[in-house]
Amino acid sequence: MTKKVVIDCDVGVDDALALILAFHSPELEVKAVTGVNGNVPLDTVFTNIQKMLSFIQPACKPLIARGANQPLKGETIHAHSVHGQDGLGGAKIQCEDGKTWWQNYPRHASELILEMAHQHPDEITLVAVGPLTNLALALKQDPAGMKKLKELVIMGGAVRTRGNVTPYAEFNIYSDPVAAKIVFESGIPITLVPLDVTHQVFLTPRWMEEKAKPLNTPFSNFLIEATGYDIETHRFRNRDTIFLHDPLAVAAVIEPTLVKMERLSLQVEIQDGEYYGKISEVKKGPEIDVCLGVDAERFLELFVSGLR
Repeated sequence: MTKKVVIDCDVGVDDALALILAFHSPELEVKAVTGVNGNVPLDTVFTNIQKMLSFIQPACKPLIARGANQPLKGETIHAHSVHGQDGLGGAKIQCEDGKTWWQNYPRHASELILEMAHQHPDEITLVAVGPLTNLALALKQDPAGMKKLKELVIMGGAVRTRGNVTPYAEFNIYSDPVAAKIVFESGIPITLVPLDVTHQVFLTPRWMEEKAKPLNTPFSNFLIEATGYDIETHRFRNRDTIFLHDPLAVAAVIEPTLVKMERLSLQVEIQDGEYYGKISEVKKGPEIDVCLGVDAERFLELFVSGLR
């Protein structure tokens, strides 16, 4: 049985790698890809969705839709320093033919998410690997419709570890904590894939030399270019390792036994100040399955199989 999924993303480098993994996994049927402002501005996100689909050339063309271009509250932030101005680390994508590998959805991403939930009740896993604005907007429009989703798998948050934007907050949650609060309190079954677990899966120069380089496929070459791996100096540009945040969220849907989970009551801090966007464990709050451990070796095998 394949799992029907919708991927809501803000295409930076790890989102692009997550899309490659999702479309190359026979376990998943990607019905739609929706874009949200995040790593890069919405226009760039939407361009990158189209670039990646032209690159992947999926057998079944997914619907694609633009979503929110700003958070529900506060200022927009981007992560150009991590993903480059184009969101893809400057990687050049060769798209030969003039074919279109998607179907354009004419309305907002939140409406597409709801349409999918109504069309396939209790069958759709929504994988959210960007800020949660589109999901919150859909919940505001039609909470009962959103409850027709089977589950949400969310890459975001730092539960028992440091954040990556502030000492307390992770980028996706910090970008729109109000949206995250709405989603966490929705009553939809949620699996959270936070920094606690994504920081356990990363690429090293040695891995790139032993696993990625020998493949020599368009997808392994994209990985090398997008992550800024220099095959002459055997180093990444600007960092020692590359974390695979978003691919791990996709992998948790493909093979749930890869991750170890604990059910925790969580709340999101939405008040301005030092703790803005922080996720805290509380006595009473929405109960969420939180991934805290992973079989990193098995995950990396799955990830590399997606590059073939």
